[in-house]
Amino acid sequence: MMALTGLFLITFLIVHAGINAMIFFNDGGETFAHWAHFMGTNLIIRTMELVLVAGFVVHIVDALLITKHNKAARPVQYAYSNPNANSTWYSRSMGLLGTIILLFLIIHAAHFWIPNRYNQFTTGEELNLFTRMQDTFSHWYVVVIYVAGCFSLFWHLMQGFKTAFQTLGINHPKYNPLIKNVGIAFSVIISVLFASMPISMFFNLVH
Repeated sequence: MMALTGLFLITFLIVHAGINAMIFFNDGGETFAHWAHFMGTNLIIRTMELVLVAGFVVHIVDALLITKHNKAARPVQYAYSNPNANSTWYSRSMGLLGTIILLFLIIHAAHFWIPNRYNQFTTGEELNLFTRMQDTFSHWYVVVIYVAGCFSLFWHLMQGFKTAFQTLGINHPKYNPLIKNVGIAFSVIISVLFASMPISMFFNLVH
């Protein structure tokens, strides 16, 4: 379940990054607004939002249950432990990274998704999300929070992408290097793309 919801959320990242990247057309947000309007009004997309929220909830709950199960399986720690010998720090920090990402998502939703949906329900109109992005990312501390969230996302994806395939049984010496390299490339591209948006807006590179 963790692997399936993780891969589902990865598809969401691809779509979300693709739509938001429309701001780089530098046309005053016209292209971005067109696709944001489509995503915000299309019945199928709106229905998938509920599935997306459910995916996040299941992914988080499953992570908590797995952590609880692992701790219960070994309540007493090893007398000697050298975790660096057979695992990376980010593979051992998935819980912490996931928590940081969750906090970031709450902030992100409070900035954009919740106000936009509230405005739609109360007035029937969408907010100008491009203008809202410009205003939100005009504050340096907000940009820092978003970049920190993207940094955590990078490490979370670095571990999660590869292990999701392994969990589903796609684990073979012939394909593992390809999966690992695709995972690294995906983690870098998605995280850098997301981080570049608030940075570009803060420095007025997007207008």
